[in-house]
Amino acid sequence: MEPLLSIVGLGLLAGATIPMGGFLAKIESIHPAWLENEFRHFVIAFGGGALIAAVALVLIPHGMAHLSAGAVVLWFLLGSFAMIALDIYLARSQIQASNLVAMLSDFLPEALALGATFSSGSGGGLLLALLIAMQNMPEGFNAYREMMSEGKLSSRLVLRCFMLMALLGPLFAGGGYYLLRSYVEVVAAISVFAAGGILYIVFGDIAPQAKLARRWAPPLGAVSGFILGVLGQMLLM
Repeated sequence: MEPLLSIVGLGLLAGATIPMGGFLAKIESIHPAWLENEFRHFVIAFGGGALIAAVALVLIPHGMAHLSAGAVVLWFLLGSFAMIALDIYLARSQIQASNLVAMLSDFLPEALALGATFSSGSGGGLLLALLIAMQNMPEGFNAYREMMSEGKLSSRLVLRCFMLMALLGPLFAGGGYYLLRSYVEVVAAISVFAAGGILYIVFGDIAPQAKLARRWAPPLGAVSGFILGVLGQMLLM
């Protein structure tokens, strides 16, 4: 029973910052107005930098360690084309959810990896959960602001959805531990598939949103998000 409780706790820790980011976006108000505007773009860029770090340092290396070069290319392209198809659908449906999709594409395979890390007994489970949580905070912030910009959804509904998404952490971590720990190739393929989708979203949607004329904080946010991933990866080594 103890492993199950540990996995549930680590999964909840990793996912809890999704609604926390949403709550922060709801109450966020900084004056003067130019600073508030620049702060929002900084957070968008920070989330993008964290996503690129997840692709470069976690998802792709995990895939390369367990798949052939041809399989890595195949699953990466499949992930990109799947995200293109989803992007076309969202555009036709006029649903603003690119940040939400990117967040889940990052969070879910990393939660699977969290379960696999715990099953290996390497002791890196808690640190990995903390790193995932740190990534999810700005991504939850960005996803909330994007979804609320439409004016079609209530704040209460969006935050409730985010709280339900936090429960995907223990669910996927448990799946990684109990169902997929003997199928490392499957987890690797999922990681590379997600990486292809994330990279498409970052350069197709998130990076353009982070652009702010004659301001330097947003690019610094991307650098900060990426270096967070680098630091986390070095701590896990």
